[in-house]
Amino acid sequence: MNHGPGLTFRFLAAQVLVVVISLLMAAAVATMVGLTLFHDHMLMTGREDPSLELFHAEQAYRDANLITLAVALPTALISALLASLWLSRRLRTPPAGSHPRRYQPDGRQLPYPRARREAGPEVTTLAHAFNTMADRLEHTEQVRRQMLSDLAHEMGTPLSVLTVYLDGLQDGVVDWNNATHTIMADQLARLTRLMEDIDDVSRVQEHRIDLDLAEEGLGDLLHTAAAAAGEAYADKGVDLQVETITDTARVLVDRQRFGQVMSNLLSNALRHTPAGGQVRISVHRQGVSTALIHVADDGEGIPPGQLGHIFERFCRGGDAVRSRDNGGAGIGLTISKALIEAHCGTLTATSPGPGRGAVFALRLPLSPPDSEEAAR
Repeated sequence: MNHGPGLTFRFLAAQVLVVVISLLMAAAVATMVGLTLFHDHMLMTGREDPSLELFHAEQAYRDANLITLAVALPTALISALLASLWLSRRLRTPPAGSHPRRYQPDGRQLPYPRARREAGPEVTTLAHAFNTMADRLEHTEQVRRQMLSDLAHEMGTPLSVLTVYLDGLQDGVVDWNNATHTIMADQLARLTRLMEDIDDVSRVQEHRIDLDLAEEGLGDLLHTAAAAAGEAYADKGVDLQVETITDTARVLVDRQRFGQVMSNLLSNALRHTPAGGQVRISVHRQGVSTALIHVADDGEGIPPGQLGHIFERFCRGGDAVRSRDNGGAGIGLTISKALIEAHCGTLTATSPGPGRGAVFALRLPLSPPDSEEAAR
């Protein structure tokens, strides 16, 4: 859709305006000032006024001015046109969003177009801004599409269960009792938890989450996380061990969000470790500026083919046929990885194979030594 004059026309119009104004001013000065000066200088040379010689000299002066203007005007206009074409061609790269998104035959959208940076330093900043905008739009679009796909996939089971029970209640084939109430309440709780988890991971991955950062003792954080999970571990009969931490290492973290990460890791380890198994938390220094935290279990392990997808949304990890009811929403590890990366850290997973346990390695930057000394 054409919304007005093009870039070339605007460049040309601006330059023609400058050229015309400049030539008009030159003509006015040459006519009103130049001719008077020429006449006075001719009289200073001893020419009589009036005289035929003086008349022809002044006429020659006028003709020369007219010829100069007649040659200069089209030359300037042609130069302005060429310059406008050259500049507009270098600048006329369709920026992201300047035309409708294109689609592939299978319905997938093609990437947002990028602005080239071939127009010199004058537009490099503009091109960078366009490309940054295009990257963010594309990332947001990918997150949106993935979220919709995830929601449709994960909401299917609880909605199906609720639909079946509601139909059964209406038809009189299902009685309303404590068991029915518990099943329907569990499915509603699962839907609520799913929505909260989806919102958390989307905000973190789009860098829209605020962290309340403060220096915390790493040992205190880990012991607090272990204590919070202790009852669940005792109920299942899994031994939870925390390596004795005598180091006074401190990290700059959001205490609540770090607790959320440890809760997810410990819940994941408990879910995939049988009764009688063991989960161990240990912490070490890696160099002088990094803390390395291990959450290791001797449970089901992770097949090599799934290890690279363990942090993707709704990937259960370990046994692919594991029940979703036992696996939770399948998004806890995704949230944990995104939160740790928001703390400038990393979260990785390793496993020797099925039945041989798994180790989740969490790396966080340590606070500077002077901060640790001040906190003692």
